[in-house]
Amino acid sequence: MEMLLILTYGAICLFIFKVFRVPVNKWTVPSAVLGGGVIIGTLVTAMNYNHPYSERVRKYVATTPIVPTVSGRVTDVTVRANTPVQKGDVLFRIDDVQYRAKVESITAELTSAREDLARATQLAKSGAGPRRNQDLAQAKVDDLTAQLLAAQDNLDETVVQAPTNGYVTQLFLHPGMMAVSLPLRPVMVFVHHEEDIFAGWFRQNSLLRLQADEEAEIAFDGIPGRVFSGKVLSVLPVTAEGQIQPSGNLMTDNNQAGRIPVQIQITDPAFDAYRHLVPGGAFGQAAIYSEHAHHVAIMRKILLRMSAWMNYLFPFH
Repeated sequence: MEMLLILTYGAICLFIFKVFRVPVNKWTVPSAVLGGGVIIGTLVTAMNYNHPYSERVRKYVATTPIVPTVSGRVTDVTVRANTPVQKGDVLFRIDDVQYRAKVESITAELTSAREDLARATQLAKSGAGPRRNQDLAQAKVDDLTAQLLAAQDNLDETVVQAPTNGYVTQLFLHPGMMAVSLPLRPVMVFVHHEEDIFAGWFRQNSLLRLQADEEAEIAFDGIPGRVFSGKVLSVLPVTAEGQIQPSGNLMTDNNQAGRIPVQIQITDPAFDAYRHLVPGGAFGQAAIYSEHAHHVAIMRKILLRMSAWMNYLFPFH
């Protein structure tokens, strides 16, 4: 941004010197340089403080690593990469032979246990048998019922379903591979179909001017020449540098000052035509316009649009 101001001021000075035939000497050149320093310094200070700018804006998506709750060999992968699915649609299946056999085995034991319970109950009622036999039979039935529920749940989990509406991306799972129930070994990544999340990372110097509902604009590197209007949804209350987790280490100050994450919502109707061009992780720039020094905001808007047009020039990235 500052470079654009300097280049613009330099172009204006060159135009004035050429058109008005201003002599180039030890008085005019230093005056132009000094005047430019004062003007640009004032503008930059006013803009950076009252209308914060971030060259680091990214689109984020909510994802879930799919880890099966049971282990086994994959027999079928029904989902296709980057194809929308609905909640409950089958993603893939695991060989269920051992889990089905377990259910059938417990079911058979439970049937026999229920017959034993019926006989023990009848004998206890007639006084021909002790009540304890009935209690033991009932306990066995209850235990087998619980085992059957767990075994049936494991059998059901051999069919892995979509947790919500969304899609699977970068699908590498194929039939014959082993799917293991380990948190560190997900077999695919599921992207949830939710509202887009755009976050800009702003310097802490601008914290007093970062407020919810303020006007904002975003320009994406992948959509040169376009700027989309929006608003600030929230200023997130914590940064990664500020978190503390239980560990054997004491707090330290090895990190530099982190930037403040600001969530921005794009409200520009024109963005709908470009939404498919902004994948998760897309990069861009953003500016927030506060109610303070509003007359300076026009300069920030001009510079943001100049930066958007510069996205056509690959050497600048």
